[in-house]
Amino acid sequence: MGDLRSRVGEFMTATARSELAELVSFRSVADPRQFPPEECAKTAEWVRDRFARLGFADARLERTPDGSDAIVGFRPCGDPDAATVLLYAHYDVQPPLDESEWRTPPFELTEVDGRWYGRGAADCKGNILMHLLALRALGDDVPVNLKLVVEGSEEQGTGGLEAFVAANPDLLRADAILVCDTGNAAVGHPAATVTLRGMVNVVVTVESMASEVHSGMFGGPAPDALAALIAILASLRDATGNTTITGLDASRRWEGAPYPPEQFRTDAGVLDGVALLGDGTVSDMLWARPAVTVLGIDCPPVVGSTAAIVPRAAARLNLRVPPGMAADDAHAALDAHLRAAAPWGVHVDVETEAVGSPFAAQTDGPAYRAMAAAMQEAYGVPMTTLGQGGSIPLCNVFADTYPGAEIILMGVEEPLALIHAPNESVDPSEIERLALSEALFLRGYGAARG
Repeated sequence: MGDLRSRVGEFMTATARSELAELVSFRSVADPRQFPPEECAKTAEWVRDRFARLGFADARLERTPDGSDAIVGFRPCGDPDAATVLLYAHYDVQPPLDESEWRTPPFELTEVDGRWYGRGAADCKGNILMHLLALRALGDDVPVNLKLVVEGSEEQGTGGLEAFVAANPDLLRADAILVCDTGNAAVGHPAATVTLRGMVNVVVTVESMASEVHSGMFGGPAPDALAALIAILASLRDATGNTTITGLDASRRWEGAPYPPEQFRTDAGVLDGVALLGDGTVSDMLWARPAVTVLGIDCPPVVGSTAAIVPRAAARLNLRVPPGMAADDAHAALDAHLRAAAPWGVHVDVETEAVGSPFAAQTDGPAYRAMAAAMQEAYGVPMTTLGQGGSIPLCNVFADTYPGAEIILMGVEEPLALIHAPNESVDPSEIERLALSEALFLRGYGAARG
């Protein structure tokens, strides 16, 4: 193991920061309304070129049904009976949001207190770099066949790669799939993510009158659509903060590694004196139970509002669905609850934006055992298992398309990374140790399967 550790360290010192800086400099937001498409094109070509240099001789761009380009490639090990491992990441990033909230330029990799800041530094360009470092450290000593897919529209949720996999099932078929778009519970504590919540997004609209009317002349008996919407939204949680959607079980328990409450308060930036929600543990609330969030409300703003009764109001809701609960059932329950909770006979419309199923990985196979051994060797402490509150629909597509494959979710995106938020960053030690973990895994898994 010493040779791999030293080789990863050498490449980390020699090239890692400059390469990640180049990757971060590409403004690869896969939305032409916000950034030029050429930024994604440059990023895709950069990724294709780097993997081509590492033995993926056929590395190429494949156009997916949503118009984005994915980099795919194959690197055989010379033994057609050897196991095949698929390496996944994505090169597109979230928009930087309000750049005034960034302490450093979002598309310029900047070191602050030992962390590297920049949009995509963790999610998910740090994981691309992790793959590169692992393969460079191994050199020609890779006892498995390798497949590669790096997609270009994951953050947009437009399903390009999901549709591409379904249409080209043999292209990415593998025995083990490393989905590198998650992270550890904390820096230095290795973990594999074994569950993902599904999600339901809806917009609920409430209408009560034909138009605005003066609150002085009509206020009292006139039904207020905004007040009705507030009553509906209030019915979605109890006084403790538990989600209370009729028909959904909100009492399940998480059996994996715990998430300490004080650590969560720090990671989430919860203000002093503000309580955490729910009657379960943090892990229960995050990974085992449904959770509804109000994402936005359409109503008159405070500035410019008048003394008028609001005739129409709307809210966008996100419901996270834990493994073991069918997303379609959760969707039906949410729809029925919103309609039943409406007061005063107001008219309610529920528009569905998206429904995605939860995911639970199988953890009793040789790939998981090899990864657990690799992470323990790289970090010096045992690998734990985590849930994740977010959704990765691609994992369900992989599971349905390749039912015999072991799917391992891992990556550099621990809580301090602040992915999707201003001031995203990565701890370079996570890149280094996870690159070593991946290299050890590929060597160990290949030997075990051989």
